[in-house]
This record gives sequence, structure tokens and C-alpha cells, in this order.
Amino acid sequence: MSFFESLLALLLAAIVLLQASRRLSLPYPAMLAAAGVGLALIPGAPSIGIDPKTALALFIAPALVDAAFDFPIGAVRKLWRPLVALAVVAVVLTAACVAWIGVAVAGLPLYAAIALGGTVAPPDAAAANAVLRTVRLPRGTMAVLRGESLLNDAMALLLFGAAVAVQEHGGIDGHIALRLGFEAPGGVLLGVGIAWLSRRLMRFTTGTLGGNLLEFVVAFGAWIVADRLGLSAVLCVVAFAMTIARGAGLSQPPRMRVHSFAVWTSVVFLLDVLAFLLMGMQARTIIGGMSPDRLIEAARFAGLVIAAVISVRLGWVIVYNRLAHRFALLRGDYAPVSLRHGLLVGWCGMRGLVTLATAFALPAAFPQRDLIVLAAFGVVLATLVVQGLTLGPLIRLVKLDGDDGLGREVDAARVDLAGAALTALEGEHSVEADHLRHVYTIAQCAVSDPPRPRAMDNRRRIALGVVRRQRERLEELRNEDRVGADAFLMLQEELDWKELSLSSEDDRQIDET
Repeated sequence: MSFFESLLALLLAAIVLLQASRRLSLPYPAMLAAAGVGLALIPGAPSIGIDPKTALALFIAPALVDAAFDFPIGAVRKLWRPLVALAVVAVVLTAACVAWIGVAVAGLPLYAAIALGGTVAPPDAAAANAVLRTVRLPRGTMAVLRGESLLNDAMALLLFGAAVAVQEHGGIDGHIALRLGFEAPGGVLLGVGIAWLSRRLMRFTTGTLGGNLLEFVVAFGAWIVADRLGLSAVLCVVAFAMTIARGAGLSQPPRMRVHSFAVWTSVVFLLDVLAFLLMGMQARTIIGGMSPDRLIEAARFAGLVIAAVISVRLGWVIVYNRLAHRFALLRGDYAPVSLRHGLLVGWCGMRGLVTLATAFALPAAFPQRDLIVLAAFGVVLATLVVQGLTLGPLIRLVKLDGDDGLGREVDAARVDLAGAALTALEGEHSVEADHLRHVYTIAQCAVSDPPRPRAMDNRRRIALGVVRRQRERLEELRNEDRVGADAFLMLQEELDWKELSLSSEDDRQIDET
């Protein structure tokens, strides 16, 4: 079976599993990873390896760009204290605990133990997001988890890179210290610079399909350039995306933005699906080269690492939660949250592709490489399956699956936007202006306090009925050959936009599975 045929077979299997996960209300990352292990152990099944450098650029870069583009810099300033607690302190504590286990139990050299700690420390953003999209959580909790996922990989990869650099250099000196010290700020500066250059290039491609291609080329290129220069690729692409996002709502044409969002959503989801499935399929590569005795020894060690990874994050998050609840200095502008929120955030520690690809990136001569790779794989599989499958029930058990505040936030913004529209219409005296005033006044009344939604509901019901009749008439015109293909598509698109503008928020959403 060729690579292309194997890839198609994997995608077909993934689609079946996605439908099963939707019907069983199970997170698809856990199902895909477990299915990948099952496929890998079938005799004669195709073997698809993961090149670490390619995997990180291919699977992680677009996911980070997509997430960072939607995460405003203002949220980072507001949430920097809990973000530091999770993305820096939690990662360092986890890495330190795992490193101690590596030295004390497996006899790893200190730098090798730190490399293992950096490998398994960062939770996976895609896995947590896939589970959290199935429930409603408070907006602040979601913001912290999403912000953490943008930064924790950077901290973990810095630890990993430092350990590997020390091993390859034979020790640490001024040159290595300077290089490692510039890795994070250099990555941020490079990302901002690439965003500045990209804005000027994209002016020539805006409104074209080539512009969509350029977005992906720049995203992948930012990661590769940062990696080649020895800078933090994670911070580079995050800084790039956040910089590009500032002002994009005013400078980017609406048609291009809608199309770009649809393309990015589909591509990132496809890469997530392949990544989780391919992760499980690495079981044959990892286990096949070990003797039974070595495998048993490695499995016991992996069990200790798994326990440490889960317990350290959970323990630290609960401790920080209680301290921040008592001392405002530790949370800043972030409102105090309950112990239930801390328990939930602590349990959102599923590891994923970054952990596995980083372990595979270890040099072949690295001390006890097989033990480190198996431990990393065990952490990925255990956290994805155990935590992934229990996160949803835990959310419901602690009664956090409820109103996430999104509706109130949207309603408040709608009142504000309608007010801005009415202000813009001041001084305009015409039938058209009066019509627009009436429309925006209805929008204000629908979400006012107390809300008066009947006028908006009636308008939506009548307008959707009108659009439906227009669609039927357009089909009749095409069947009578009174409208050609190009004109039909243009008119159909106009009706699509009109219907979308009238539809409710739930009707606009597309389920991932």
C-alpha cells in the first residue's frame, strides 16, 4: 500500500471514529490515539513514522497561529499572573519532579533527566480544546486554559533545548548560556518582525486564493526560520499571530476574512486528527526495539513519570488556586475562582504531539533514549485516554457545565454596537436612514434590560421566510435557464450571507465531529 493509499485509509478510519466519538460523547483525541495503538499492533498494518522536525512545524505551527490569532494581547496583560503560574511554574515544577525521578530511579544523567522533564511537562492545547468545546465553562477559566496552551510549550522546549545543548556541547559555558538566554526574547522579536513584513506582503495578495496560501507559508516559515536560528519557534509564531491579529478586523476585507477562517478551521482540524492518530501508531516503533526485560523496566518507570506528571500539575494548581483566592496580588484583575475551577484546570493536563515529537527529536546517542521515548509515549497515551475520557464527567460532577456567560457578553456588545450605529446615523435624514434606525433600535430593544426579544424574533422569522422564498424562486429561474451558472452562484452567495446574518448563534456553528 502506497503512502497516499495509507493516508486515505487513515482518514477514513478517523472519520468513522469521529462519528463514534460524537455519538458516545467521548473526546476524539483519546479515541484516535487509542485506535492508533490498535492499528499499530495489527500485523501487516502500514507503518507511518513521524519526523520530529517536520511534525512540530506541520502540526504545531498552524494550531498555535490559529489559537494565538484569536487570543488578544489585552487578555495576556490581564491574565499574566495565572498564565505564569501555569505556563512557567507548573511546567518547571513538573519537569523538576520528573527529572528527580529520572536520576533517582533510572540513573539518568542530570541533563538527560531534565530533557525528559521538559518533554513531558507541557499539556497539549488541541486535546484540552477538543474536550472543552463539548461543555460550557466560565469564560475566565477558558481564557486561562487557552492562554496557557500558547505559552507552556515554549517553556518546556526551552528546558529540553538547554539539556540537549549541554549534552552535545559537553557542558555549559558562556556561549551556551548566552544562546539560551536570547532564545525566548529573540523568538518574540523575530515573530513581530515577520508579522510586520507579512502585513506589507499580504497587501498584494488580499482577496485572492494566493493570499490564503501565503498565510500558511508564512506560518510554517516563521516556525522553520526561528528553529534554524536557534530561537523559540513557539514564541515566534505566537508573537507573529498576535501581532497580525491587531487591526486585522479593520484592514482585512470581510469576504477574505470569512474565507480565511473557514480554510484555517478545516486545515487545523485535519492536522489535529492526523496528529492524534499518528501518535498512537508510533507504538510499534517504540516498543519493537526493546527486549521484554527492558520493556518491563521501562513500563514501570513510565508509570512513575505518569503519576508525577498528573499529580504535580493537579497539586500545584490547587495550591495556587487557594493562594490566589486569598491574596489578590497573585491573581491581579482576574476574579477569584472556586476550588472546583482549580480542580478542573489541574485535570486539564493531557499531553500530545509536542511531547512525542520532542522525545523523537533526541539524538540517537542520547543516554537511555529508548527509556525516555517510551516514558514520553506512556505519558501521552495515559493522559489522553485517562484524563481525556474523564474530563467531561468531572466537569458535570463538580457542576461547572452550565452558563458560560457568552450570551450576556454578546448581548452587552450588541447593545453597544447598535448605539454606535445610531450615533453614526445622526444628521442623516432620509427614508433609508429611518429604515436603518428602526433596524438598530429593534436590535437594542431585543437585548436591553429587561430584554424585549419579540420584535427581533418576529423580524428574524419573517426575514428567514422571505429568504427561503427567494431561494425557491432562484432555483426556478435556474431550472428555466433564465439564470446562468455564474449569476446563480453570485445570487446564492448573497442569500447565504443574508441568512447567516439572520440566524442564531447555534445555527452558525459547525460541529467538529
